[in-house]
Amino acid sequence: MAKYRMVRTDFWKNPVVSEEMTPEDKYFYLYLLTNPQTTQIGIYRLTKKQMAFDLGYSIESVHSLMERFTLHHKVIRYNPETRELAIKNWGKYNLNAGGKPVMDCIVSELKEVEDHSLIQYVSESIQKQEIRSLYQSFCEQEELCFDKDGREQDENDTYKTECEELDDTLLPRHTIGGQKEKQNEKQKRQQKGFHPNHESHPEIENPLQSNQKTEEVKEIVEFWDANGFGFTNVNAKQQLLTWLDDSRFVQPKELILKAMNIACANNKRKLNYIVGILKNWENESLLTVEEIDSYQENQKPVPKTRQSTAGRDIPRSFELDLTRGEE
Repeated sequence: MAKYRMVRTDFWKNPVVSEEMTPEDKYFYLYLLTNPQTTQIGIYRLTKKQMAFDLGYSIESVHSLMERFTLHHKVIRYNPETRELAIKNWGKYNLNAGGKPVMDCIVSELKEVEDHSLIQYVSESIQKQEIRSLYQSFCEQEELCFDKDGREQDENDTYKTECEELDDTLLPRHTIGGQKEKQNEKQKRQQKGFHPNHESHPEIENPLQSNQKTEEVKEIVEFWDANGFGFTNVNAKQQLLTWLDDSRFVQPKELILKAMNIACANNKRKLNYIVGILKNWENESLLTVEEIDSYQENQKPVPKTRQSTAGRDIPRSFELDLTRGEE
């Protein structure tokens, strides 16, 4: 049986939608709100390959849009391990009515969610306290299990956590180890869910490695997208971002942005033009903005002074008559 999803008319009055989103962003956002995989709880499983197929986009375009909605608009969160997507404000607009049928549906769908951090993420926008408490109860159960599971056991391994004891009463002995391993694997996936671009976007290799590095990547990507270098050209962005680590520059981010500004000024919004500028600077051992500015200042041509005419000055009263002597 087909599912029906309605979008509120005030969707178009949302400042983020009306002022910050491009036409392509609005199209993609409507797809996330109404595609066949959506659920009552605002968390559903959807692969990027399926998104590309449904929208008629390339995988690279979907990567770029997902990055934009996660880092720039900040209205979704995606776990690349579980392929689960959560919509931040889903509960604010779609979970305002209670009742047993609704609550039973929510419980049933929450049980299917692997990454419980996404449940917490969606719960923050739910205004109806009854439903919000239901979401948070799932988060509390998961935290309890992880907290117990993380405690150190004694040397004889005689202490069992509550989670393990629960497994022990329900499963045969030989399955406990596998269940335990599955639980640990699930925890790792949830931790990765807090940083959704860790694996899905190779241009951000490790967001946890350095907050400063993450900000530098974000600044360069946003400049690229905002200045017409090609919003969906993910491969070019990746190649440009390698200059943050694979160059001799002392100020790699500043020099990349400076090269991009020069490309804009000359209306040459192409990767090879930017790379050509960076290579020239590197070959000249110009590794900081100050060195480049100083070098360019010294390269300015010196205005030539007008030289005086050689020989005797021509008297002011002299008049040239080209017809004289022809009579």
